[in-house]
Amino acid sequence: MRVLLLSGFVVFINFFASAQTTGTTGQDIPLMRKMFHENINQSQRTLFTLDGKQDDKFAPSSDDDLNNQITYAATVGIDNLQNEIEGNASTDANTKIKFLRGLNEVLTAYISQYRQKQVKGNALPQLVKDFKSAMDLEMQHQSILPLIQKNAYETGNMLINSIAFKDNVDAQACRNDLMAKYLSKYPERILPTLSEKPNLPFADSLIIKAARTQQENLYTYAAATNSFAGKIGSVNDPLVKIIYKMAKMKTGRQYFPFLDNLYKGKTTFEEIESVMDNDEKYYSLLVRTELDYASRVIKRDTPMAMQTLTNRLRFKAKEVYINEINGLHEKPDNIRFKSIEKLTPQELYYMAVLGEEEIYTSSYVNGVYPRIWKGKMQKGDSLLMSVYFDHFKKWIKMAANYNTLDNFLGRMDKQNAEMLMVAFVRGLDKTQNLEDAVDVANSYSSIKDPAIKRLILSQVQYNLEQAQKTKNVKATRIYGILNTIFQSIDPNNKIDLTATLGIPPVYSMPNAMMKDGTGRIIIQQFFYGDKDGTNVFNSFLSNMSNGNWKIIPSAKWVEVRSTKGTPISIYSNRPLDETKGLDADAQAALGQYLTDKGLDPTMVIHRGHSYYLISTLQQLAPSAKVVLLGSCGGYQSLSTVLNTCPTAQIISSKQTGSGLINMPMISAIVETLRQGKDLDWPGMWSNLEKRFAHNTLFDDYVPPYKNLGAVFIMAYKKMEERDRLEE
Repeated sequence: MRVLLLSGFVVFINFFASAQTTGTTGQDIPLMRKMFHENINQSQRTLFTLDGKQDDKFAPSSDDDLNNQITYAATVGIDNLQNEIEGNASTDANTKIKFLRGLNEVLTAYISQYRQKQVKGNALPQLVKDFKSAMDLEMQHQSILPLIQKNAYETGNMLINSIAFKDNVDAQACRNDLMAKYLSKYPERILPTLSEKPNLPFADSLIIKAARTQQENLYTYAAATNSFAGKIGSVNDPLVKIIYKMAKMKTGRQYFPFLDNLYKGKTTFEEIESVMDNDEKYYSLLVRTELDYASRVIKRDTPMAMQTLTNRLRFKAKEVYINEINGLHEKPDNIRFKSIEKLTPQELYYMAVLGEEEIYTSSYVNGVYPRIWKGKMQKGDSLLMSVYFDHFKKWIKMAANYNTLDNFLGRMDKQNAEMLMVAFVRGLDKTQNLEDAVDVANSYSSIKDPAIKRLILSQVQYNLEQAQKTKNVKATRIYGILNTIFQSIDPNNKIDLTATLGIPPVYSMPNAMMKDGTGRIIIQQFFYGDKDGTNVFNSFLSNMSNGNWKIIPSAKWVEVRSTKGTPISIYSNRPLDETKGLDADAQAALGQYLTDKGLDPTMVIHRGHSYYLISTLQQLAPSAKVVLLGSCGGYQSLSTVLNTCPTAQIISSKQTGSGLINMPMISAIVETLRQGKDLDWPGMWSNLEKRFAHNTLFDDYVPPYKNLGAVFIMAYKKMEERDRLEE
């Protein structure tokens, strides 16, 4: 029977293929409706093109039987509907037009959504069938709600939005059902939708759902003074009531990080209020709550508003402690670090890992890190266990970057240290971004212990093998790049990163790539108007006062232009009085001048303390191919640079930046360029190492070819680009 049915189906398809494939058959269509039929016929012809082939079939899948069913719906199925509409003697002309228009609207909606990958090709047969069923119900003035209810949101929405059914007896109920499906599929649209339609029949249940998944957004809507806020306040749910209560308090944001504990009865509004006027006690409460939440995460219990708590903790660490110890960087340690003397190791830990982007190198190395070990806390693994390994990968990355990793790992048994580094490398594909993978890449070049480096490399290779076995594309990509980068460090492996990963040069910067369209190299330097900035600026001008360079002064900047060799112009703003904002004004004026003249810097140099670096990065030219961060801890800002200049080669210091190193390094770079030579980083670094053999600060400077995090990001983005081109 199955064979006979299939044979009959194939015969029917073959017969149909030799007959007319679009339009009605054998009917005399009145002129007033011919246009509507032709519109449908055109939609059918468009359907045939959706699979990218120029034929009279719609075959979007690799299954021939399924393609036959889809083609049948696109041809016979639609033609039959046209014939039925046109040949129905019980309907008048307007009704026929309504259904013809509606059918074409459904088809055009399907075509649009298929192109946007919102519906699949196999949805067409059911859609055609459901249009027929809905049309039969509509002609009998019956509800199409049961039909809409059994449909997916997309197909149901096509039907109810067509003119054929928009006035069905249960049209509003259909729209409500589709709205519920839509919000279930796109929960992030719940609150924006309810704010416009607060009286939807299922509003209460959706608000309760949002309270479990979108606490921050619900708080924002509840804080308003409109009807939707009132609606939120009327919902009889304990969690909604807590959020609503906070939203109506002037200090509600201060309570919000503790939402989960408030809801579970582990704390009270009164207990939180008792510490809100004391920054130190409030910070301590935030840390204790973070520890509580972290302990629950290990048990796979994710507290509500945990990210809000972490963000609040980061803000308070900066506001209460980091800004102060950074600002006192010129004071003796007993004055500078007085505010953090009584903090617990856990409170210091969170200050470090959450304040990574703000904390100065000296604040971490001389202040936070050593004070963790001043009391009973002496073991590194004990510290991590006490914080439930919360943000431990960030901690290891910072320790590596600030050259405290060997000290930290030395504070635990060798076996535990090895287990920790294995965990550091594991699961890099599980996060939404690449931050953990970049941290691993950056840390590898900072680790001095050969045994630890071998362990990390072996774990990278093990994870790569597992990813390949399970066909995990993201993991294969991440661990494959890391394996290539790490092995390239050993010259015996003879790995060319540019050729292997398809990225721009890493070990060198060709002189030709530094030139603009006129053959000139444009370099921009940022100076700042403090005492040190003035001294460094004057030293720079003195150093360039020779026959190879000409100094061209102006009110807010100077241009140092080469007189021999490759044309080079070094533009440097004057370090005018910072207390009056004149240095910022000079930088802005120079930036505008460069823009107006079409001068695109291919090298950018930061000449100032680390607390000025953010200003330089905000003005960083996207055209920069070489970036020198001459301040303390510039290494922490690699990702920020790469966000603006994705292929930039970066020179930076992990700890203390020094003018005694920066100026000779800059001179070596610009002199090499002036002589028309390429920048050979390994060769140049070898010469600089000899020159600074007695200056330990040079050891903290990282050349472009050792900025492994930057190399990783470039390689990963290049792989993504190749994948997009192959799609």
